[in-house]
Parts: sequence; C-alpha cells; structure tokens
Amino acid sequence: MGEEADVLVIGAGPGGLAVAGALAMRGRGATVLERADDVAESWRHHYERLHLHTPRRLSGLPGMPIPREFGRWVARDDVVRYLERYRDHHGIDVHTGIDVARIDRAPRGWTVRATDGREFSARHIVVATGHNHTPVLPAWPGQESFPGAVVHAADYRNPRPYAARSVLVVGTGNTGCEIAQDLADGGASAVWLAYRSLPHIVRRTTFGWPAQATGIAVRHLPTRVVDRIARVTARVEVPDLTAYGLPRPATGLFTRVKEGAIPVQDVGIVAAIEARRVVPVPTIERFDGAEVVLVDGRRLRPDVVLVAAGYRNGLGPLVGHLGVLGSRGNPVVTGGHEPPGAPGLWFTGYTNPISGMFRELRVDAKRIAKAVAG
Repeated sequence: MGEEADVLVIGAGPGGLAVAGALAMRGRGATVLERADDVAESWRHHYERLHLHTPRRLSGLPGMPIPREFGRWVARDDVVRYLERYRDHHGIDVHTGIDVARIDRAPRGWTVRATDGREFSARHIVVATGHNHTPVLPAWPGQESFPGAVVHAADYRNPRPYAARSVLVVGTGNTGCEIAQDLADGGASAVWLAYRSLPHIVRRTTFGWPAQATGIAVRHLPTRVVDRIARVTARVEVPDLTAYGLPRPATGLFTRVKEGAIPVQDVGIVAAIEARRVVPVPTIERFDGAEVVLVDGRRLRPDVVLVAAGYRNGLGPLVGHLGVLGSRGNPVVTGGHEPPGAPGLWFTGYTNPISGMFRELRVDAKRIAKAVAG
C-alpha cells in the first residue's frame, strides 16, 4: 500500500527545507524525501571557495535567519551548517536514501515511486529537486581524439589537482568565472576562460549596497529601462575589458536575465583578467587531437577542459508525462501556483532570479505553505 502523508516534499536542499519549514510554522507537517544521505547534499559537493552571492541578511529561509557568526557572505560549509540547523530548528522529518523516480496522479492526490520500489502517497507534492539537478557534458566534434581530460565543474573542488597544468574553462557564468580565478590563484600554468555569450559583470557591492538589492528593486521595471540603467552603471563601475579579450555585451543585462542568464558578480575575476592570469577566449568549435580549435580559428593546447555549464533539471522522467512542463523542460508555474489540471502539485527552485535564489526560495516557500494550509 505504501506510506501515506499529507504533504510530501521531494528534495532536502534549501528549497525543499524552506517549504517544510514554512509549513511547520503554520502547524502543517511535511515529509521530505531525499536521495542522498543527508540534507544539503549539493552544497556539500560545490567547489570549496564558493560563498553565497547574496548577503546573509537577505538569504535566510522562513522562520530562521542565517546566524551572524557566518559573516556577510556565507561560505559553502556554513551554508551546509545553516541548513542542518534549519532542519533541526523546525523539526523537519527528512527520509534519506530515497531516490524518487516518478510521480503519478492518484484518486486522492498523488503517488510517488522510488527507484527501489517503495511507494508513497500524498494529497500535496512539492518538487524541489533543484534547477541544476543533473550535470551534462557537451560533445564537441573530434573530442574523442583529445588526450587530455574533459571535466565537469560539478566534479571540481579546488585547484590542487590542476597545479602546473593548463586549463580551458568553458562557461562564463558565476561558477566558471570563480573557478577560473581559483585555478589562477592555485597555481595552474595557464587559464583560459571561454565564452559563448559575452557576460554582464557587476560589482558585488557599491558603497556597501549589494547587487542583490538592486536586482530586487528593478525586477518589475520594463526590460528596456533596466537594460539602459545597467548599461550606464557598467560603464561607471566595471572596466572595459575589450583589450583583454572580453568586450562588453551588446545585449542588455535584463534581456539576458529574461533568457535565463544572470550577471556575473565580480569577486576577483576582473582583476585576474586585467593581470592576464585568466585569458578570455571565444568558445570551442571542435577538438583536433591535443588542440582545441576555437570558433575564431585560434588553437589552444590545454591539459584539461573544464566545463562550467551544462545541467538538466531532471524533471522529465519525474513529471514529464503529467503535462506540467514547458517547452524548455521547466515547470509552467512555480511557487504558490499549481499547474493547470494538477491540483496539489507544486514546484520551487526552477528559476534563475536576479533577486537572489535563497530569497526567492523563501518567497516561494511562504506562498506554497499558505496555499496548502488554506
């Protein structure tokens, strides 16, 4: 018959814990199913130098702020500690070692099937498995002839294995830029940073004002207005890196955000590029033996190609048959809204917001808890 619950939450990362915590604050219990052995599994395996890109005060989850002792910019290990404390603070019921394979409709709600054959049923299901659930390596022409290593950023922890080696980092999001800087600081012999689309770079703070606060303030303004403001601000705050191989992007910042690409916060990448310790280059076209051929025809001979891009949300096998995903594989609605024809099914954490991921997870959690409790 399987186990029954009122609310099942799939995933014990910050999104799933936030929903369970918000429900607990309303006196509504939830059972959280997690495939790993503990909460915050993805954060435990991020690269070591990672910090939240949003300030502590704006990043707490419902009912429990992040402790002051963790500082303004919370480090990876402290994020893990916070999420462990958050689970304990709200008394969240987390069942670990359960890898959910499929969600189906049931007469009184939903049925969840795990890969080991176990079944669970609930009136409400909250899916919080994470936007970057499954890393995927691209396949370039000629890649099989490359004698070096091709590594996904999901497997990168620190620069020690890459000391005295040349590395081509593919991807100029926040992850790619920080890993490139980490490699340069950690003794790599050469670091190239390959871009497909030119990134927008913003200062993390300006006179103490965090970039996240600006993102919150402008997120409801017309796209063209924000693009114009961002263009002027960038020319004042961020050096022109064209001479170093990284021109300013022609597409507006908020236009790119609407397409799913948030700006890069400068935590040292600008200085690394200006010092030529990180060299921007156009992206890969193909491999030719030990050489990587770029789209502009240049050839590089890296020891390692490290891909800081390429993820799937993993929702297809889970809910793809329910008609609740859009053309790009993301939920048609998130937060406090149920997809049409799927009452009791909720999603959180499948957007890439300019206003900060932890903040939006908090907002989503409160809205879902209010709707469920109502």
